[in-house]
Amino acid sequence: MESTAARKPRRSAGGKAGTTGTKRAGRTTAKKAPDTDPELVQLLTPEGERVQHADYDKYVAGITPEELRGLYRDMVLTRRFDAEATALQRQGELGLWASLLGQEAAQIGSGRATREDDYVFPTYREHGVAWCRGVDPTNLLGMFRGVNHGGWDPNSNNFHLYTIVIGSQTLHATGYAMGVAKDGADSAVIAYFGDGASSQGDVAESFTFAAVYNAPVVFFCQNNQWAISEPTEKQTRVPLYQRAQGFGFPGVRVDGNDVLACLAVTKWALERARNGEGPTLVEAFTYRMGAHTTSDDPSRYRHDDERAAWEAKDPILRLRRHLESANHTDEGFFAELEAESEALGKRVREVVRAMPDPDRFAIFENVYADGHALVDEERAQFAAYQASFADAEGGK
Repeated sequence: MESTAARKPRRSAGGKAGTTGTKRAGRTTAKKAPDTDPELVQLLTPEGERVQHADYDKYVAGITPEELRGLYRDMVLTRRFDAEATALQRQGELGLWASLLGQEAAQIGSGRATREDDYVFPTYREHGVAWCRGVDPTNLLGMFRGVNHGGWDPNSNNFHLYTIVIGSQTLHATGYAMGVAKDGADSAVIAYFGDGASSQGDVAESFTFAAVYNAPVVFFCQNNQWAISEPTEKQTRVPLYQRAQGFGFPGVRVDGNDVLACLAVTKWALERARNGEGPTLVEAFTYRMGAHTTSDDPSRYRHDDERAAWEAKDPILRLRRHLESANHTDEGFFAELEAESEALGKRVREVVRAMPDPDRFAIFENVYADGHALVDEERAQFAAYQASFADAEGGK
């Protein structure tokens, strides 16, 4: 058997023995795909220039200036809501918040590609997708304030409740998609997850089931480069989209800061699913410009110059440049949107601060569809516990 000492160090794609990235000041900086990567589907350059793509251009070829302005509005309002939620957490009004800053194009582009009868399974950061599905932004905040378990009926918008358990929603989506296929419906399912979740066993299991049963599901991975403080290079030796090959279905990498490309690629993937062609893995190559959550300090594990490089590829600025260069809008549009944005922020603040505390027994509701003996027993025990305080006060 070859000894450990005799083994030659493996070489990374960069050619340096034993490394997969660059180290600076004791921290690892994840490698970034260049804008010229031939595998990266892009329809809008960082400068806002519209470029053609042989395979995906047709999915947005007929998009109108009004629709482009709509995508811009979606991203701006989503970012404004997200910023307000972050501020509310800092003020003690929310217990926690997971910001989507920098990922607006990936979420709005893919969210606008869905049909009303499609079903969406999010993580806890898909605020832009929720916006596209018609979920009131204020409903997203109840769970983070600790006053409810979610805040909306999933079946009202075909948008599942936020999932905190990393990667588990991919299994839920796959099972739901298998049911859709058995029902003979032509709708599709889309599951969102991050690069960190791609390392979870649940995701691998969902890939296997989806492939074997040809489930009509799109796995939409927002690769924002960091699984909290762990860079992508510590999770995989190949681009994430290539993992789909091992499970027997296609994968594609799209510029996650390009809302048009995300719209086009997701439309293509959902169309495949509806046509009975099975699952697809979409890797939206983007960047989390803020912290993982409000309890995180990204300055401890990444550098300011890295963020600055990605800010130059800002998804909102990119589309604005395109709108202006193509004469698709004017200053009046931006002024009206700014006023709408401020109104949204004000409404969010007012609604959150007015949220009533929940009934203490509400925790036992909606656990099982038809009730459960164990839940009934726990409810009775809790009621007795609460009553004990009343007895103590009465005896004083």
